[in-house]
Amino acid sequence: MFAVIMAGGQGTRFWPKSRKPKPKQFLDIIGDETMIRRTIDRLTPVIPKEKIYAVVNASHLQDTISQTGLSEDSIIVEPIGRNTAPCIGLAALYIQRKDPEGVMIALPADHHIEDQQAFLKTLLAAEEVAQSIGYLVTLGTEPKYPATGFGYIEKGELLGESGSKEFFKVRRFTEKPDLSTAIEFVADGNFLWNSGIFVWKVSAILEQIKTHLPSLYKGLMKIRGAIGTDREREAISEVYSNIESISIDYGIMEKSDITAVIPSDFGWNDVGSWASLDEVLPKDKDGNILIGKCISLGTKDTVVYGKDKLIATLGLDGIVVVDTGDAILISRKDKCQDVKKIVERLEKEGMDEYL
Repeated sequence: MFAVIMAGGQGTRFWPKSRKPKPKQFLDIIGDETMIRRTIDRLTPVIPKEKIYAVVNASHLQDTISQTGLSEDSIIVEPIGRNTAPCIGLAALYIQRKDPEGVMIALPADHHIEDQQAFLKTLLAAEEVAQSIGYLVTLGTEPKYPATGFGYIEKGELLGESGSKEFFKVRRFTEKPDLSTAIEFVADGNFLWNSGIFVWKVSAILEQIKTHLPSLYKGLMKIRGAIGTDREREAISEVYSNIESISIDYGIMEKSDITAVIPSDFGWNDVGSWASLDEVLPKDKDGNILIGKCISLGTKDTVVYGKDKLIATLGLDGIVVVDTGDAILISRKDKCQDVKKIVERLEKEGMDEYL
């Protein structure tokens, strides 16, 4: 089995800590190691490092080498971000050269997994399903509450069992729902959170790209012919300048009729915003997460993230405070998904020094 770590995101919801030169996946937001390093370490018990690829932006090549220990041959550079479908398609070409029928896991660089052993067990079960019946397998996690920040997967018919894990045909994928719909999904009991972790044979995903995203497939075939030649980077840049930016969920998974889901419970969290730290970091007796020099009086259910400067809070409830020296974010927790709008405003105002 091969692994493809998608590390090209900007992590805008973690502004002002996450910036263009060093986005979320290259930061140690939830521990002593960076998120991309934690992702690689999580995989190596079952996938040797020489079979792990990272897909990154050109400006992050050196950070990736220094943080991951991957060789430069295992780092695939995208000239510009075009979302997950082109990223996965490009990585599949490199794996195909090594093993045309190889199985690949595609996963983000910046997610949190609480139970590594349960995760690896599920991964091996998914590999067996992908290898034996050729399905595109996604890992769905049992919902803990009616989240509006995650996509959902509805289970269809039971297809079988692999490694004591049941797997089901996917009935449908649903984008992030509103609260009332999320409540209905959780109450129904047949819906799972979409983890964004996929397992499939490279031949299967390339065939599905050919069927559902023919323009992307045509571009990938141009790149495939140039891999290993002195035209490789030129071909990738040329194709990327003209292809559509589209997610693998929307472009393939929502359209394909060979998708399966394995219900899982390994403590997954996409660490999508400052508020999500509630689920992955320890809290004090008042429900606060305090990082850095902090004094907290009459404050509860609040995240304070600083470093050298003392941050004192008084009477706060459900707030996020982040100080990075040159910028300070103060937000209600329930508005943290909108932090990316601040980044959009900074771009519009030409305030590039804060990006």
